[in-house]
Amino acid sequence: MLIENNPNIIADPNSLKLKVASINERYTNLSETTCCLSCGGAINHAVVQPGEVCLDLGSGRGNDVIRMAEEAGENGFAYGIDLSDGMVKKARTNLDKFGVTNAEIIQSEMESLPLNDNSVNVTISNCTINHSSNKEAVWSEVFRVLKPGGRFVVSDIYATAPIADEYRNDPQAVAECWAGAVTRAEYLTMLEETGFTNIKILEESEPYAKGMAEVASFTVYGEKE
Repeated sequence: MLIENNPNIIADPNSLKLKVASINERYTNLSETTCCLSCGGAINHAVVQPGEVCLDLGSGRGNDVIRMAEEAGENGFAYGIDLSDGMVKKARTNLDKFGVTNAEIIQSEMESLPLNDNSVNVTISNCTINHSSNKEAVWSEVFRVLKPGGRFVVSDIYATAPIADEYRNDPQAVAECWAGAVTRAEYLTMLEETGFTNIKILEESEPYAKGMAEVASFTVYGEKE
């Protein structure tokens, strides 16, 4: 059942296309810079074990994918998912540069992951899911691809108050990593309703101004039974 006022569901496909194009443009432009794209320490809490299959949503330049591939070892594997043309190209170049053979960078939207059910041990993400116009779909996909007993560690932002429609539907503001944010309560409710258990907040910042909103960063952990 669709909820008419759900801020994560965009009825206008043209609006969605504009948001995707703005995200692609922004992060392609950032792909060759040294700009930090992080809002938390998801990778530091992932504790990847040898032989595990890992997934990074919004893998950017591929740095965390490379680290997870190293920690998973020759019997493990790491996937990176990213929407941006430039980031995908840069990440693939970095895999080749460092000779990483147990990893793959895939260009895809998060709402429809090209991975099998129950195929991943650990999923991470860093300041990416806030960009999605259908966050429920993203979390449903994370749940689907995780193996029973699998876990996620996600760093993201939340808004201290609902974002006004004029910004939430502005492609540029969403691409700038603030206008797509939902509130803390909405975020945690999504995780619970998706079916995750043992949900914990591992890190959380004080609120700070970003764009035309007040947001905070946090790192959340959860498991699939």
